[in-house]
Amino acid sequence: MPRIFLQWLSLVAIIWLQSINGTNSNFPAYSSQLKHLLSISQIQLNNLAFASDAGKLFGWLSGSAANYLPMWLVLILGSSLGLIGYGVQYLFLIGRVSNLSYGAIFFLAMLAGNSICWINTVCYLVIIRNFPLDSQLAIGLTGSYQGLSAKIYTDIVDVVYPCSNVERARAYLFLSSVLPLTVSVIVAPVVRVINTVKTKRVEVAFILILIITTVTGAFAIMGSMGSASSLLSPFTGAVGMVALLLAPLPIPLGLGLGHQIGKLAGEKIHIEETNSVSMDKTESEVTLDISDIISESPSESFELSFSYTSEKMNGDQLSENSTSGDDKIRETNEIMSVMEEIGVKVMLRRLNFWLYFFVYLFGVTLGLVFFNNLGQIAESRGRSASSLVSLSSSFGFFGRLIPSIVDYFVSRRKYIISRPAFVVALMVPTGAAFFLLLVKENTALLLYISTATIGVCTGAITSISVSLTTELFGTKNFGVNHNVLVVNIPIGSFLFGYLAAIVYRKKVNAEGKCFGMECYRNTFILWGTLCFIGTFLALILYARTRKFYNSQRLQGNRS
Repeated sequence: MPRIFLQWLSLVAIIWLQSINGTNSNFPAYSSQLKHLLSISQIQLNNLAFASDAGKLFGWLSGSAANYLPMWLVLILGSSLGLIGYGVQYLFLIGRVSNLSYGAIFFLAMLAGNSICWINTVCYLVIIRNFPLDSQLAIGLTGSYQGLSAKIYTDIVDVVYPCSNVERARAYLFLSSVLPLTVSVIVAPVVRVINTVKTKRVEVAFILILIITTVTGAFAIMGSMGSASSLLSPFTGAVGMVALLLAPLPIPLGLGLGHQIGKLAGEKIHIEETNSVSMDKTESEVTLDISDIISESPSESFELSFSYTSEKMNGDQLSENSTSGDDKIRETNEIMSVMEEIGVKVMLRRLNFWLYFFVYLFGVTLGLVFFNNLGQIAESRGRSASSLVSLSSSFGFFGRLIPSIVDYFVSRRKYIISRPAFVVALMVPTGAAFFLLLVKENTALLLYISTATIGVCTGAITSISVSLTTELFGTKNFGVNHNVLVVNIPIGSFLFGYLAAIVYRKKVNAEGKCFGMECYRNTFILWGTLCFIGTFLALILYARTRKFYNSQRLQGNRS
């Protein structure tokens, strides 16, 4: 098979993997029901949300495994962990497994959360190695689909169990256990590193996938809106989403077919040229004068023969490389640059890492904690948790896509954008969104606006972080380095989630529930303040890396 076909087929496979890998985003959709069925407190429920994130504490294991095991095996192992983690919880809810302690459920939730790291590691490593010159664009395009996970799972559940909350909670857990493993088994043969170079057709293919991705996100948002979603039946929405997920598949098929046609045409031209050269040689031998042959010295004969052979070899090499000469020049001029290639031990001694760590903690992690509590937040304000989860998922999708779009158009002008500066620009609206939730007028509208804003900004920073990790600390140890960075997610999930639960518990009624603005008022103030502190830290990181990005910008202008 042509390498370009396998390269782009791996991209499509990763899109499918990412679209079902955000299983932790399903937690708010069944958290209230889980709290009721297990008769646990709000703090215990927050601890289960933390357990899912705590799996990332051991995410570095997936990076280490990827250094020694084939990608398909890492993928299957990760999805199998999810099958066990979510599957046993599902069996417990339907009564097939009994006598599970709260500690056992906590461990299962942690195991399920760890499975996400394994699949993410495979996706990131394959993308970075298969598309080294377009890694940010490819990561953003594929990673954006993870923002659609909650929407995809919700569409399926809406078709199967449109009404019963108990059955819906069970369905979310069942799908979270089975769907990732099923997709992983299907795509495992093609999710691998392909040694290839950049071609002229890559740009067109990326544009096509970008268009498909944008249409997919628009369709998802349309299905999340109350008035628009009423126009589509659950079945129509689910079928439409599946069709859009399959839409990128013709792109690698087209590229592979085009490559084969071009190869056959090139072979035909080569045969015709060879025949032409042979005929010319025959004619010249017939017309050659015998006396010239006699008078020709052996050294002159050798020189003529050597000259002809060298010219032919050079001509063949030139014609062979003519179709890819521009690409090789582009590959030489656009090699991915990094500040330094370091391992995790050295990285932990760098100030840039700790600035980056706390920026991520007060940005992405705070956003994820907000989404983990979205079920309780929606309940406290009398809103549907499913609609808000679907909304955050859809806007998170576009958030992950934004850096790719910006990077594509900026790179065409040979301009390098500073990733830390981009993060600063995204942290400001995130902090503002938390304070917007304190406004007592139009609370329902502002809840939707804040949820969408946090979804966009959190998704964008998540996408940027993959490229930022490689630029700051290199690509050789990316699998371990990035998983060490995201260790702050379980730490923040526990600290921020626990504080939110304590504040919530002080406001509950006799039934253990809280309604109104005061339930999360102090929590939103704290989260917003921390987010602006993270913005200040991102500014410091920008100042410390400004020289590096300026040098990259100058290098790009020279090329």
